[in-house]
Amino acid sequence: MGAQVQVLVKKNSYHDSVTLMALSGKVTALSQVQEAVVAMATDMNKELLQSVGMLTAEAASCGANDLVIAIKAASLEACTEGIKAAEEMLVKRKTGKKTDAPRPATIRSAVKETPAANIAIISVPGEHAAREAREALQNGLHVLLFSDNVSIEDEKMLKELAHSHGLLMMGPDCGTAIINHVGLCFANKVRHGNIGIVGASGTGLQEITVLIDRFGSGVSQVIGTGGRDLSEQIGGIMMLDALDALGQDELTEVIVLVSKPPAKSVAEKILDRAKEIEKPVVVCFINGDTAQIEAAGAYAAHSLEDAAWQAVQLAKKEQPLTANQDDATPILAAATKAKLQAGQKYVRGLYCGGTLCDEAQNIVKRSVGTVYSNIAKQEVYRLPDPQESREHTFIDLGDDTFTVGRPHPMIEPSLRLARLVQEAKDPEVAVILLDIVLGYGAHSDPAGVILPAILEARKLAAAEGRYLKMIAYVCGTGSDKQNKVEQEHKLATAGVTLAESNAAAARLAAAIVS
Repeated sequence: MGAQVQVLVKKNSYHDSVTLMALSGKVTALSQVQEAVVAMATDMNKELLQSVGMLTAEAASCGANDLVIAIKAASLEACTEGIKAAEEMLVKRKTGKKTDAPRPATIRSAVKETPAANIAIISVPGEHAAREAREALQNGLHVLLFSDNVSIEDEKMLKELAHSHGLLMMGPDCGTAIINHVGLCFANKVRHGNIGIVGASGTGLQEITVLIDRFGSGVSQVIGTGGRDLSEQIGGIMMLDALDALGQDELTEVIVLVSKPPAKSVAEKILDRAKEIEKPVVVCFINGDTAQIEAAGAYAAHSLEDAAWQAVQLAKKEQPLTANQDDATPILAAATKAKLQAGQKYVRGLYCGGTLCDEAQNIVKRSVGTVYSNIAKQEVYRLPDPQESREHTFIDLGDDTFTVGRPHPMIEPSLRLARLVQEAKDPEVAVILLDIVLGYGAHSDPAGVILPAILEARKLAAAEGRYLKMIAYVCGTGSDKQNKVEQEHKLATAGVTLAESNAAAARLAAAIVS
């Protein structure tokens, strides 16, 4: 008997998208459940249901305020159990909340209920996000817009509106911020300090903050801009405003800017503004123009690790030096090479964090030449099918290709389990690189979730007489709810080699295959 499908519709039962994405992942993990979609019946989610063969006539006729619970499983009994489990999780979440707490239905009523609040975190379907963000800005609130699928025209409108009101407009697709020492979304629990950071990326910000913490310093403010802020269309509106804000912030003595390479004209504007700031500025434009940065009087960082290291030294009033390289890398690489078969020559990176993926592939590319990816800027290096790797391949599993209607892998990391086993079956693979990202909004046990796939991958390779090197970097701190030390221990017991930074993990992988 083939897979069975069962769909339940709940009329006028709104739930936020982050909650539903996390719940979808939990239901998918149930025994015999092959696919679970718990989502509002937006047009985009109905397209998703159709693509996986679970769009019924009733679901197709639903509106955006209707909830759909769709289960594909090995049997009708398993479908019924999946739907029952989803309903119980929703009821538990609802009844677990304090009933006497105010639950305003709109931004305007929320402002009336909590007049001291000065920031709104918005996570609604993309087609509604701009309207809610505009409402928040017009009510004098800074905005962190977690939602994606917002048009670039709406993004520009929102950022221009925020700029005119002297407000921060972080996002869309902004996953990390720390404002006045309060961590938002995926932020990590790090020390308080005097280093302020502005970043167009989420995991890039996370990596720098946790390394600053490990190097003995702390952060004052961490402001996310969203990935498109430094594009030609947006013009760096948010980064410029955030740079000015940190320049005036009494808690901040050193500033770090981080992103993938901006558009050329935007980079010039950012660096011209940095010249006007009296505080030292460290700039990490991944794979960007070092000479251009130094010509602006800023400190150029060659990696996220290097940016954190230089910032810490500047915060201590010391002359910044390049971050220490890994003395043990040649020894570890040589020991691994001795265990590999002649045909094992490729690295496969499976990443939850887009900036971590981008940084790692650029480091490996310097040693091996060609690297393929689903997020490669040049078309010639972009994978025709993101589900199929070739030669050296780095996959950002948080890219829209994988997350439309599904939870982000930092929320539900089981997305990469099957892909990990798939890569292990390739006899030409020598190294698999992984990131394990911790933080307030991340999964409660990302290492624990991936352990079964790691063990299965190693078993598959061993059965064919192959040694498979697994390298992981845990982006987090011992103070995070997941606890970096405990996460690393789980991985180490499974034979995974641990790195001290994302860059260090990539350097070791490159040394093994170059």
